[in-house]
Amino acid sequence: MSLISEYRATEEAIKELQERLKNLSQDDKLKKELEFEGKLRELMAQYQKALPDIVALLDTEGKTRKAGGRGGKTQAAPSKRARRVKQYKNPHTGETIETKGGNHKTLKEWKGKWGADTVESWATLLG
Repeated sequence: MSLISEYRATEEAIKELQERLKNLSQDDKLKKELEFEGKLRELMAQYQKALPDIVALLDTEGKTRKAGGRGGKTQAAPSKRARRVKQYKNPHTGETIETKGGNHKTLKEWKGKWGADTVESWATLLG
């Protein structure tokens, strides 16, 4: 692309964006949102609160959320609950398996042969 055609394309893009900005500035919904944001920021400044404080205050379910890449501080996600050890005893062979998850080779074979529900009925929690 030549320099002059790049210039004209950029000029055209600017005109389109200016028209879009003009249309948005006349939108009543945008005006109300901007008014709300301004009042909210004033209120936050009055009470010396930051955006994470407001989010935490309004988060009634106690969920932690990330700031979505806007440069704010993120709260640590709650740690996962440790898996408990299950012991499976095959009544057909007498073989015993201890595992924390379902990704055990022999356990998969058993589930394939006798069905997942049947194999799960052989399980006992160890701890």
